[in-house]
Amino acid sequence: MKEKTIDYILRSTWMAVQKMYNEEAGRKESTMATGFALISIDPEGGTPSTALGPKMGMEATSLSRTLKKMEEQGLIERRPNPQDGRGVLIHLTDFGIEMREFSKGVVLGFDEAVKKHISEEELYTFKKVANTMQELINGKKIYKTIAGH
Repeated sequence: MKEKTIDYILRSTWMAVQKMYNEEAGRKESTMATGFALISIDPEGGTPSTALGPKMGMEATSLSRTLKKMEEQGLIERRPNPQDGRGVLIHLTDFGIEMREFSKGVVLGFDEAVKKHISEEELYTFKKVANTMQELINGKKIYKTIAGH
């Protein structure tokens, strides 16, 4: 059998995780994107809308759609940022806090299930490899751009 590429393993694993998270979120008529947004919002002081996209690794357009839907569902409310008159803070409603706890439980449950089957040493190595890949990608060390090509 042909060896699977690192890219294939990453993609197929993440797709399986996404499917699992979306199935769990679906039990509460939600989505993985909504769950990640809920977890990324400071439950006490709110979070600037401009900080959410980078925090979640989401494009502004996708994030806007997600936030609009979350507002319609009564999970969040937008309030003016007292430190920046032009900015908006995203705050969780009581329902949003309840759903945030559910989302946190799903993520922590996944972590715990994985930790039961993978040793600390293997997890350390996995994290080290993933961090190295991110550094290579973020440092543009994978593909060098050659002028004129």
